[in-house]
Amino acid sequence: MALVGKKFPSVAIDAMSDMGDNLKIDVYKEAVENKKKVLLFWYPKDFTFVCPTELHAFQEALPEFEKRNTIIIGASCDTAEVHFAWLNTPKDNGGIEGVTYPILADTHRYLAGELDILDADYVIDEATDEVKLSGSNVSYRATYLIDEEGKVFHESVNDMPLGRNVQEYLRLIDAYTHVQQYGEVCPANWEEGKKAMNADREGVAAYFSEN
Repeated sequence: MALVGKKFPSVAIDAMSDMGDNLKIDVYKEAVENKKKVLLFWYPKDFTFVCPTELHAFQEALPEFEKRNTIIIGASCDTAEVHFAWLNTPKDNGGIEGVTYPILADTHRYLAGELDILDADYVIDEATDEVKLSGSNVSYRATYLIDEEGKVFHESVNDMPLGRNVQEYLRLIDAYTHVQQYGEVCPANWEEGKKAMNADREGVAAYFSEN
């Protein structure tokens, strides 16, 4: 289900803070009520291998996201208690100690199921006619960028072995903010400080004549 251009689902999900606070977070309301952009990223499991590298990478870039009026929220299908244990495990022991943004604990798969990002399928056992779950039933590495009105302006899904490039999300936020402010469109490989262009034939011609 493609969400780009649509409102992000408004669903309150259990979450854990780095201070051990049990929270309820509605990602849509976080964006709309705080007038901020939100980057929501899903990862498969706590206490794994690629996952902590991503959580630390987002933490290291947190000041840059904050400069861009953007909230970071992590998410998986682990429990809040497992999140808290991982938050209290040192980095050199595979933990995410030092991560300060909240992490959703979608243990019932309400939101992950609605987003259709679970590694799960139901198959019929031909020998018994029983319906069985196939797959790990945890989320892929899905990422959503949501604007101040709760609208999704980017979504992507990586297979589990493939870690994300955090800098690309900063670039996408810069590009979307430029569109919001100036009404221009951003060509391939655009970065903050480079020229954008008007969305018409003259704008395209002008862009190519200068590049």
